[in-house]
Amino acid sequence: MKARSIGAAAALSAVLVLSGCGSGGGSGGGYGSSTSAPPATTTTSPPATSSASAGSTTAGLKVASSSLGTIVVSDTGMTVYQYTKDVKDSGKSACTGGCLVAWPPVLTSQDSPTLQGVTGKVGTITTPEGAKQVTLNGLPLYYWAQDSKPGDVTGQGVQNVWYVVGPNGEMVK
Repeated sequence: MKARSIGAAAALSAVLVLSGCGSGGGSGGGYGSSTSAPPATTTTSPPATSSASAGSTTAGLKVASSSLGTIVVSDTGMTVYQYTKDVKDSGKSACTGGCLVAWPPVLTSQDSPTLQGVTGKVGTITTPEGAKQVTLNGLPLYYWAQDSKPGDVTGQGVQNVWYVVGPNGEMVK
């Protein structure tokens, strides 16, 4: 019985990842869209598997060495990602619904998050819940829920639309 529960949870997780982040034709309804609102659980900062607690916010971004070179991470060391379907300087995220379960937004309580070694232009956008999501070079930043510890880069290249970010704010492909 326990094995079935684990299998069902894994299947549900795969459905959530694919439902919100697959290659589809439409715009996907981002922040400001009347077609889709992300679930309330999307306001948590790093994935629950990180050292930060649910509902906490990150104060900044820094750089770290990884298997992909020097990349941007949160101040807790968790890798951050950008989504190729987001539109630069649009002020909204194209990741909604189930997508935000798999790719939680990087949040901050500050208007200008602190930076260490990051040379790209940092900013924020407002989520539908009123939280501040960090942007780099005008694109929202996200965590990958399956990264379990600082330094993990398991979200790199997922569905050919998710990529880690270099210090200059450009996606590392």
